[in-house]
Parts: sequence; C-alpha cells; structure tokens
Amino acid sequence: MQLATWNVNSLAVRLPQLLDWLAAHPVDALVLQETKLTDDKFPRAEIEAAGYRVVFHGQKTYNGVALLSRSEATDVVRNIPGLADEQARVIAGTVDGVRVVGGYFPNGQAPDSEKFVYKMGWLQALQDWLRSELARHTQLVLMGDFNIAPEDRDVYDPVAWAGQIHCTDQERAHFRALLDLGLVDAFRLFEQPPKSWSWWDYRNLAFRKNQGLRIDHILVSQALQPRVSACEIDKAPRKNERPSDHAPVIVTLV
Repeated sequence: MQLATWNVNSLAVRLPQLLDWLAAHPVDALVLQETKLTDDKFPRAEIEAAGYRVVFHGQKTYNGVALLSRSEATDVVRNIPGLADEQARVIAGTVDGVRVVGGYFPNGQAPDSEKFVYKMGWLQALQDWLRSELARHTQLVLMGDFNIAPEDRDVYDPVAWAGQIHCTDQERAHFRALLDLGLVDAFRLFEQPPKSWSWWDYRNLAFRKNQGLRIDHILVSQALQPRVSACEIDKAPRKNERPSDHAPVIVTLV
C-alpha cells in the first residue's frame, strides 16, 4: 500500500500534472493541499476517470484539501471538529483500514503576526483532535504541508532561517508535540540523502540551487510504523513547466 501527499498549489493549473503523476505512481491514497477551488469547481470527473474516488473540502482562491483513494474513503471528516474555522485545511477518511488525515497547516506569515497566533491555536486544536483519533484508529497517518521544518537539517541555511517562519521554536515544539502523541516521522525512519527538501521557492533559482526546506511530512502511528518499508520525496514534478513549488512525498506500507 502506498500513500502520498502533495501541495499542488492550484489544482486548476496543475490537474494535467496530477493526472500524469498518478498514471506513473498509482498510489492507493493521495492527499492534496492548496487546491484553491470551491467544491462546485472541483474536477471530480477527471479524477474518477483516472480510477480514484475523491472527497474534498475547498474554498475560493485559497487553501483547499482533497483525499483521493482507490477504494472509497469512509467516516470522512472536513476540518478539525470543534474548531470554528472558515479556512479549508483538513480532510480525513479511512482507506483500507488506515485512518488518513490530510492537512494544509497554516503558514503563519511571521512570528509577530496575527496569522502566527492563528497557527498556534490551529496546531493546538489539531493535537487535541488527533489524540482522540489515535484512540479510535491505531493505524493512522497524518500527511500534508505542515509549513514546519522540524530540525536544522530540514533547512538549506539554518543560520539564515533561525527564528524565521517555519523554523521558530514554537512551531518546532508543536511538531514535537505531534510526535509525542505517538506519531513517527516516516521519512526519518530511513537513511536519506543530505539536503532532502520538499519545497523550493519560485524565486532566486532556488530549485536549481537546491535551496529548499522539508516542510511536507508523513507521520505514522506507532502501530503503523512496522508496516513502513520506504518513504521518499519525488522531486521530478518540480522540474515540470509551471510546477508546484512543492514535491510529492510517498510512504510505502507492507
């Protein structure tokens, strides 16, 4: 079983790339972030024609998440229960016995901004909800664009990024709190090449210079961990014309 996450940064723009990627990588489930589409505009027919069931939660221009799966997702949840939030950031469903939670974590803008305060509150609400989800679903995976680089080795220039958004002590503490719930960073279960990033800025030739961050993650529950046989970042789509600034991340379960 393969599960993947990809921030497509506008599904309207990236739909052909998504369909090509799925044809080459027929994963069992894929969570998308930044679809940037209202639900009535979602390309359900095209995705179903590619062999996937799909559930989604969108809004105009910003945010938006989706869960694509070979078999139908059940017990679907949109956004964090109990959190009043107009932003479409979470989609969850059970696929072949695995609870799949896809999230587009808030960016936070800057450590002294109102958006950062929102991010902190959102992260706390996510942790509170996941605690109960893990109690109900021992086989759980949390995937998405976390907008957090958890360690200095996840940043191309840790000195320049120290204290900046994605790399603050507060954000990293929240990432560790997710691990403390009983989740494991699947990517770090294996020896990985140095300078492994999942996001590169469009500016300053960042991809060509490989100046990026690892902010897209797959966390698995401890009960699911023994099934994890591989986890990798697929940089190839970042080389496309008009690419997303993020690359897909894939985990393989046995």
